[in-house]
Amino acid sequence: MLSLKHTLQLASILFMALLVVACGSSSSTGSSSSGTTPTTAPTSSTPILKTASVTVSGKSETILTNAQGMTLYYFTSDTATKAACTGTCTGIWPPLSFAGTGSPTSASPLSGTLSVVTDANGKQVEYNGHPLYTYSKDTAPGQTNGEGFKGKWFVATPTLKGQSAPQSTPTPSGY
Repeated sequence: MLSLKHTLQLASILFMALLVVACGSSSSTGSSSSGTTPTTAPTSSTPILKTASVTVSGKSETILTNAQGMTLYYFTSDTATKAACTGTCTGIWPPLSFAGTGSPTSASPLSGTLSVVTDANGKQVEYNGHPLYTYSKDTAPGQTNGEGFKGKWFVATPTLKGQSAPQSTPTPSGY
């Protein structure tokens, strides 16, 4: 017979396995809620983005951050019109949301284009057609713990190339 301690450990392991499986899914049926609140900007006149110099994979790079200085990431399975990271996935990768009207702004000059796409995550900020996210395991400004995660998540930089329209519907795996 299992002790209470072993039963709780088993339940925790099963919960984590379900979470990982759910994050690999790209399907969405309406709005969903997670325990993590997306990063939002209060108005269109308040800059939602800025840049910072940090060390990424051992070299100094200029990256995009939210207004609080947290690193922003993009997911290679996203398209310019649809976020592949939705639902449970956004608990790990909170989308950069926009609550204002008009277009989002940056406190730093950017060579690319900031825009907003309305997708399964609401009004999500994009840079050059890439929906932007923070990473829940980054606990302080300047951290880049999500860089290269599962070969699909990367730090957003001001030189991030624009997305073109997809040739076919990608089937994302991983979160």
